[in-house]
Amino acid sequence: MPQQGDRRHSPRVELYQRIVAAIDDGTFPPGARLPSEPALAVRLGVSRPALREVLILLQEDGVITRRQGSGSTVNQLPPAPGLERLLPVETLLGPGAVRCRRLAVELEEPTDFSGFHLRLAPSARTCFWETVVDVDGTPACFAHEWAADTETLRAVDPALATAVGTGPADPGRAATMLSAFLDTATVSMASRSTLGATLLGKERGAAISRPAETPALLLTQTVSIAGRPVLAAKYLFPAGAPLLHLAPRR
Repeated sequence: MPQQGDRRHSPRVELYQRIVAAIDDGTFPPGARLPSEPALAVRLGVSRPALREVLILLQEDGVITRRQGSGSTVNQLPPAPGLERLLPVETLLGPGAVRCRRLAVELEEPTDFSGFHLRLAPSARTCFWETVVDVDGTPACFAHEWAADTETLRAVDPALATAVGTGPADPGRAATMLSAFLDTATVSMASRSTLGATLLGKERGAAISRPAETPALLLTQTVSIAGRPVLAAKYLFPAGAPLLHLAPRR
């Protein structure tokens, strides 16, 4: 029997990480087209359904772009301007009346997304927040945010380990994790972001009474301190949400 610290990632997470590793080592460099699904499945020794599921996740996370009839292409590295200026969703969605509602706070095992972007070991635990950001009473964003493990947070900035507790007891004082980090951090943070498109999905749609197939803008973001990732996030803005207010980089 494996010991507690020797647990492995799920097959889906391992496949996700194998493809990302092939991108990082130049096997599939930015701008390159991945082999066809049948060829790539054979090359990786996996089933096509399993591969297709992971390719969908890689697209949602901004790693690749998939187009019907033309296959999958590795995305270029994100540009420096624009969203690289680190601002919380609450600011991007201003100047209306912005209010956050916390839907979930959980201590969980790494997912394919958080495990990769935060470089988490299978035995690590990450704090996950799900928050709905309302503007003038209308849901404008779903924020899914994961913090690095407590040991990493304490190593780079002890104040951040406190910021990812259960949050304030008063729901009216809820905020996104990024906002809490920016308010708490004692050292500077850097960000890398990608933009994509997705669907709202059944659970998120039900939470705000919108159809599951509602289109949504997807912003993925990794926040780091001195090169060590401390926060990974997905922000979904359903169709009809207010425009994002992006300030030019200085």
